[in-house]
Amino acid sequence: MTALSQGLLSVANAISRGLDRLSNAIAFYVVPLAIAFLSFAALFIWQDLYRSESELQLELRVLEPTRAQWTVEEAKDRLATAPTSSFYRTNLSELPVWFGFEIPDRGSSPQPRLVEFPSKHAVDIQCWEGQGLRPIGGTTGHSPEQTIYRAMAGHAMPVAVSLQEVICRSSFVGPARLSAELWDRDKFDIAIRDYHRKSGLIDGGILVLAVFVLITAILNRQRLYLVFAAWLIVTVRLSATAGGWDHQWLNHAVPPDWLSQGRSFTRAAWALLTVTLFKELFMEDLRRLRYALPITILQWLCVMLFVAAVFLPRNIFLPTMWALGAVWAPFFVYVLARIVIVNRNRVALLYAASLGVTMVSTLFDIFAASMGLKGLDESLNTVIVTLASALLISLAIAEQMRQEHRARLAAQAQLQHTYDAIPIGMFTLDLQGRFTSINPALRKMLGARAFKTTHNTWQQYFGANIWNALLDLAQNQPDSDIEIRSQMDVTGFEAPRRYLVKAALAGDKIEGSLQDVTDKSIAAEELNFLADNDALTKVLNRRGVEKAFNEAVAAIDDAHPLALAYLDLDRFKLINDLYGHNAGDEVLRQVCHRVNSLLAGQMRLGRVGGDEFVILLSDTRMPLATVISRGIIDSIDEKPFRVGEKAFYVRGSIGLIEVSPGAPFKEVLSTSDRACREAKTGQYRGLVVYEQDSPAFREHQAEIRLIGELSASETIAGLFLEMQPIMSLTRPNDALNFEVLLRMRDTAGNLVPVSRVIAAAEDSGRMSKIDHWVLSTTVAWLDQHRAKLLRTQFVCINLSGASLNDEEFMQEVFDILRRNSHVSSFLCIEITESIALHDLKNTRRFIDKVRSYGARVALDDFGAGYTSFSYLKELPADLLKIDGSFVVNMNQHPANVSIVEAIVNLARNLGMKTIAEWAEDAATVQALAEIGVDYVQGYAVARPMAPEKILEVSSAASFIKNVELLHFVEAQDRQNNPLAQLDLLIDNDKQSPPKIH
Repeated sequence: MTALSQGLLSVANAISRGLDRLSNAIAFYVVPLAIAFLSFAALFIWQDLYRSESELQLELRVLEPTRAQWTVEEAKDRLATAPTSSFYRTNLSELPVWFGFEIPDRGSSPQPRLVEFPSKHAVDIQCWEGQGLRPIGGTTGHSPEQTIYRAMAGHAMPVAVSLQEVICRSSFVGPARLSAELWDRDKFDIAIRDYHRKSGLIDGGILVLAVFVLITAILNRQRLYLVFAAWLIVTVRLSATAGGWDHQWLNHAVPPDWLSQGRSFTRAAWALLTVTLFKELFMEDLRRLRYALPITILQWLCVMLFVAAVFLPRNIFLPTMWALGAVWAPFFVYVLARIVIVNRNRVALLYAASLGVTMVSTLFDIFAASMGLKGLDESLNTVIVTLASALLISLAIAEQMRQEHRARLAAQAQLQHTYDAIPIGMFTLDLQGRFTSINPALRKMLGARAFKTTHNTWQQYFGANIWNALLDLAQNQPDSDIEIRSQMDVTGFEAPRRYLVKAALAGDKIEGSLQDVTDKSIAAEELNFLADNDALTKVLNRRGVEKAFNEAVAAIDDAHPLALAYLDLDRFKLINDLYGHNAGDEVLRQVCHRVNSLLAGQMRLGRVGGDEFVILLSDTRMPLATVISRGIIDSIDEKPFRVGEKAFYVRGSIGLIEVSPGAPFKEVLSTSDRACREAKTGQYRGLVVYEQDSPAFREHQAEIRLIGELSASETIAGLFLEMQPIMSLTRPNDALNFEVLLRMRDTAGNLVPVSRVIAAAEDSGRMSKIDHWVLSTTVAWLDQHRAKLLRTQFVCINLSGASLNDEEFMQEVFDILRRNSHVSSFLCIEITESIALHDLKNTRRFIDKVRSYGARVALDDFGAGYTSFSYLKELPADLLKIDGSFVVNMNQHPANVSIVEAIVNLARNLGMKTIAEWAEDAATVQALAEIGVDYVQGYAVARPMAPEKILEVSSAASFIKNVELLHFVEAQDRQNNPLAQLDLLIDNDKQSPPKIH
């Protein structure tokens, strides 16, 4: 039973499918083919119900038009001798034309007859009987009851039985062709019905098509279809002009006064709309082939045709339009052909065919009118041409629509493919938050349960708060995006994912995208973190410290003080050098951990260098900040840092300062760094505190201000020189040597400490400028007072290390020595030992160059740095200045005496003279003389003084005030005067440095 039921069901389904195929075949193929076949038979095989022809073409006698005003009698007399012809061309003349014709006898036929004047260009006809010259009538309307009335394209005149000869006068506008045809009245009525049927067919069909296109243009908001609808209507009027029924529109008569100018406007409108339609259809092709500009110019010329239609009479307007068409039509056709050939564009081909049909018909109409050719039946020709042109251009528009539709389908398919393949989630929601569509990427993001009945709302995946945010985004911020997180328990992910959401309101839907930015967001957070934090230790970096500092400074008041601690690790570089950077990095992390464990509240730790840290102690007064800083130092110093099996001891030093409101970060950092460097000397158990009123704090603030002043001005004000005598210990009263010392006064006239000037100048980059001033000023002073310095053997000038490392400054030094070679032999350029060792090769080059100009060179502060005796043999210096730390109070330190003695012996063996600095008492001077030091400088001899005082004495010994030292000097003079050799600096046995003049 079951098998039978299944069999019957299969048979029923097969019958149903067969009937469907049969009905579709009849509807889709049989009926349309039958309609096409019957239509073809009706047109070409079946009998034409409206076929009719005129009875006779009448012969005309025509007088050439003149401006003479003839009477009917005069016209009749002249017509009697005029030749006969079947037609007459007016050649655009608008002067009245007199013509006459004879009506043959009708014989025994009882049918009424009439005469048709088929010219559609006739605007007025008046006729008289030839025998008695009685008026027959004129053109006074459209009704057949009138004597002469408009019929079909021209006019018609009923013929009375007794009428044999007719004389008429007519006026024409345009390329008129005058003729007359004799009709049987019944046949003429059939011809009129056929004429109106064809005109109605054209008007009705094209108007319906135009209305359809207009509605399409409005619904689709496409101006192309709007132009096409207007073109169809204008084409109807143009065909009506060609067919002769343009005197009516929608079954209403057009006022006769409007006809002539209306025809000109119709042709101008048709030209403009044709070019505009062409431009809209093929703009991309025109641009690609570079014909857009010529077509635009043609469009402008068509606009000018409207102006011509207003101001030019029709007999001038028509030749103007024909001339324009003769020039531009070939180019227009050429462009169309190029588009068809280059692009194989069927739209262009159909448009060209439509345009070609219309142009050929119009040109034939013009040619026939101008040449007097009758040609084809005008109404039939007009119907065929109009319908063919409209059909072809409709096919062009349809092809354009088909191509656009195919393009839309292709784009839609591409979009669908993109929608399915794009890795970004795409979704559509209703206003209640329910998903109406999602793409595969979003389904993968939301999990296997996504888009199910029980898991179909936005709130289930992201929560109600995010839904409200999405609504606000879609309604008020469609160009923005928000970052959201999924709910872990709904999506099933191991951890909440982060998404970037964009959404916009589309009608009653919300359309948007969901992009998984978890990795990107985490990376961005890490980058943002690293922008203000150190990658190694995770504490603030310099940028983060500055931001936190600025925020803390802005909040400073009595209740919210701020202190800043600068922490530097000692011996840390040794860990990196001996055990590698990995061990050093781990020590830094442990240091940060220990420091952070001692901070609380708004206190922040930051790393500003390899082993340098800054601690912001917000809301912390100085006593508490001092306790915290001491705790940090103890925490670092007392307990080793363990890395694997190794233990490292690191020592910390802190410079703690109190921050005042509005203090700049760089200034505060510089001050705390200075305090930290002071703490590293070991005198303060690793901690130096600068409170706002402390001398050290004020000193550094003054240095900071001086840096600003030096940086702000091109010239440096307040500089002046002092000189400190250097006494010879062998012939004290025979030499006047001295050292030039820099001094500076501030704007208030107060003396600025030299150490502050040097530090500020080096920090501001103006040290070379100051050294240049010192050298040039000294040289100028020596040149001015050279005659008074007969006992002066050398004048020491100390150049800073920053200047000696400046190649441009070195060239300036050499230029000064070269220009002042007559005094350069006085100069002795001092080079600090540490600077000399920094670049031994460059130092040797500098010494050789200076000595080549006759100047001397001294090594300053010898013994204070990392002294290496091996370098002395590479540096041909003239003088060796023993560092004052070995000289001052040397009698209380036997080791210092031994060191000085060793330096003196070394210098003597290398051919150098020695100068001992900081000699402050007579006993020290005597000890230095016993050791064999050549020169001595210090308060025991004289303090620094104005240059003028140097000129008042004959030797450095003249400034000694100490009685004991005076006696020693006198003894030295008596002892050395008769027997001693000359000072080795001017000893003839030793060649002095060459002098350049």
